[in-house]
Amino acid sequence: MTESTALYDIPGPHARRRHLLYGLASTVVILALVGWILYLLFDTDQFTATKWSPFAYEGIQELLLRGLGNTLKAFAYASVLSLALGGILATGRLSEHRALRWISTLLVEFFRAMPVLVMIFFIFVALKVQPLPALVAGLTLYNGSVLAEVFRTGIHAVARGQGEAAYALGMRKTQVMTYVLVPQAVRAMLPAIISQLVVALKDTSLGFLITYEEFLHAGKLIASNLDYDLPFIPVVLVISPIYIGMCMLLSWLATWVARRERRSPRTKAVDVAPAGPGTLLPGQQ
Repeated sequence: MTESTALYDIPGPHARRRHLLYGLASTVVILALVGWILYLLFDTDQFTATKWSPFAYEGIQELLLRGLGNTLKAFAYASVLSLALGGILATGRLSEHRALRWISTLLVEFFRAMPVLVMIFFIFVALKVQPLPALVAGLTLYNGSVLAEVFRTGIHAVARGQGEAAYALGMRKTQVMTYVLVPQAVRAMLPAIISQLVVALKDTSLGFLITYEEFLHAGKLIASNLDYDLPFIPVVLVISPIYIGMCMLLSWLATWVARRERRSPRTKAVDVAPAGPGTLLPGQQ
């Protein structure tokens, strides 16, 4: 049977048959598309040794590794700060104080509607911030505002009776959020959180527009200094699989976290001994 993961639930028999048909049709289309692309690449001589020999040079390898390291550094800063900002804004939106709730709503709607590239350029040009802080700040403001809505929606997705029961036991709101609502909402929020982190990872490529030496910027430098026809294609064929691999790694991380959550001792099933004869009440034989 298909195993449920952090990204989808177990489908039923009818859904599995539909998925099989969709999968077969999609496979045919994808294979046809890949075949057509490979034909064009071979037809334009993109796999000749001349066009791939520059990647054997140590200087080019170091440039790519340095760009990849800068990409991961910007993503690490942006993801951590986005999660923190999202948590703060979500807390404000869930607050019982009207002024705090309105301010948080205004910030979330403003930064979520503002194009991330505009924010990065504004911080870099108008505020004269260095490339890395400007890139991280723009990604943090945008992705943090989106994650705030993800957190708020996840909290509201928990059954209302859970919170009411916790309040009936005398818990304060902080305790209800920490021990009751948030742990139950994490599983529902995890796919959206991972998806948004993938967006943040891909958006780090916008750093090359403000001269931040990230992975795409390194590829652009390499392609600009190659003297044969269509130099960008071999560079794209090198860079694209690495970006795809990093995004797939994030998806794998979501699955690993979900499995670890299912094995948590707090949710682990406990074997119960079979019921035995109880003590007889007075007057019973």
